[in-house]
Amino acid sequence: MDLLSTYKETEEDDDEEPQLQNPNSPSSSPPSSPPRLSLQTKSSAPKVDDTMLALTVADANRTLNKPIDPTQHMVSFNPTYDQLWAPIYGPAHPFAKDGIAQGMRNHKLGFVENAAIDTFLFDEQYNTFHKYGYAADPSGSSGVNYVGDMDALAKNDGISVYNIPQSEQKRRKLEKKREEVGNEVEVEVEGDGGVGVDGDEVKNPASEEWVMKNRKSPWAGKKVGLQGELTEEQKKYAEEYAEKKAKEERDRNGGGDKGEVVADKTTFHGKEEKDYQGRSWIVHPKDAKASNEQCYMPKRWIHTWSGHTKGVSAIRFFPKHGHLLLSAGMDSKVKIWDVFNSGKCMRTYMGHSKAVRDISFSNDGTKFLSAGYDKNIKYWDTETGKVISSFSTGKIPYVVKLNPDDDKQNILLAGMSDKKIVQWDMNSGNITQEYDQHLGAVNTITFVDNNRRFVTSSDDKSLRVWEFGIPVVIKYISEPHMHSMPAISLHPNGNWLAAQSLDNQILIYSTRERFQLNKKKRFAGHIVAGYACQVNFSPDGQYVMSGDGEGKCWFWNWKTCKVSRTLKCHEGVCIGAEWHPLEQSKVATCGWDGMIKYW
Repeated sequence: MDLLSTYKETEEDDDEEPQLQNPNSPSSSPPSSPPRLSLQTKSSAPKVDDTMLALTVADANRTLNKPIDPTQHMVSFNPTYDQLWAPIYGPAHPFAKDGIAQGMRNHKLGFVENAAIDTFLFDEQYNTFHKYGYAADPSGSSGVNYVGDMDALAKNDGISVYNIPQSEQKRRKLEKKREEVGNEVEVEVEGDGGVGVDGDEVKNPASEEWVMKNRKSPWAGKKVGLQGELTEEQKKYAEEYAEKKAKEERDRNGGGDKGEVVADKTTFHGKEEKDYQGRSWIVHPKDAKASNEQCYMPKRWIHTWSGHTKGVSAIRFFPKHGHLLLSAGMDSKVKIWDVFNSGKCMRTYMGHSKAVRDISFSNDGTKFLSAGYDKNIKYWDTETGKVISSFSTGKIPYVVKLNPDDDKQNILLAGMSDKKIVQWDMNSGNITQEYDQHLGAVNTITFVDNNRRFVTSSDDKSLRVWEFGIPVVIKYISEPHMHSMPAISLHPNGNWLAAQSLDNQILIYSTRERFQLNKKKRFAGHIVAGYACQVNFSPDGQYVMSGDGEGKCWFWNWKTCKVSRTLKCHEGVCIGAEWHPLEQSKVATCGWDGMIKYW
């Protein structure tokens, strides 16, 4: 019979298992039925010799005995305790004093694991162990296992230093009282008197006089008695303390120290105070006029005024002409510099004992105000350097302004550190009005609307608009996203206010009735967070200018709000920048490096 056909028949029959049949066996099928061929089964697992098995076991034992590399992040087998804590093989780390590499330590003595134990619990067990000699075993649950002196543990019933029973506390107090009384005197309770330890007669402790004399204070254990006479030193101290308290009370009530008194001095540095025609040195040149109305950005540094020994906090050009430049220094001096001719310091005004915060010219420039951290406001004669009048409320003035109207040049406004705007009549020297709605120190005062109103900013991150002479806020501007605005400037057309916001941008507000924020105009790029850098406009209103905390002076185009130019002006903070009122492309800057530069 054909074997191929037989194999096919075997493959077609899936239900029956293949069996190998011997045709010669008696149990085989009769010759009439076709014979079946069955295939031999095989295992896919390789045959393993006993020698190979022994080698595999030896490799496993070698792996278990092999030390673990401390730098590897994963272990492919279960190591034993001895393997985990075996010393590191190989040479010591070159930069480790005790053999532990720097990367494997979180403490100068090695590696310390974090322990999740409360600080109070640790202190309790630590102090208990040092006082009683036993403590809870840190390896077991607290209160069950203990380490240390077991006899003391049984004697004290396992108490800690922080959970002494109430009965134990009372017992200790009674023992302490008995010791104190026993050390002082031993008396017999019966009768009116007794005999002391030294044989002296003493009063009956039950009597009222003895109780008052020997009564103890529950706090310090001292005898309570009448106050004796004070010594001379104690009397002196009591008087000084009472005077100090009275002064603090006066300060809280708005009075207090009226500022530090300093002798007013001035020094003229020019050649002569009057020229050959008898004109004063502050008179402006007659030929000083603006050549055209368009302004240009400065390109180069042309002059430096250096005379202040510390930083310069503010600069102001002489009104309308700009032939003189006034500067306020942190060295407590005010100086005025010649801009038009020699470029030297003309006069120094010394009347403050601390740094000068702000300065402000009158309309004609013949007088100016200065405000210092010595809590004084001084009104100076520019020409002679004499102090016309001085004002103080006992608080630090942050900003001073004269009313811009020519008929109200005797009205002084000052923003103070006690959240008030104080108004003085300088002719009489009296305070005529106080505006006290702010919640923080007042930083700026800006007159708007033909000087009928003024806008103030404060550390309380708000703007308030006031009617001049009326202490009622007519407009209050405060938003959650607003920052403090320590410098504000008025646009030459009078319709816009530029406010230096401490989130590194300059915001524009309208001066119309609603005083709305102009969301389309925003000038950014400079870093002023934390500094009261002044913001200013060019005389034609074409450019916005500001210093920043990195010593740069920034110029933006008013229409496009894009940065037009930056100048690296100072080493420290560029705190002030003023555009010359007549010369269209000249700018003065001042900084905390003590320099005033002309560009």
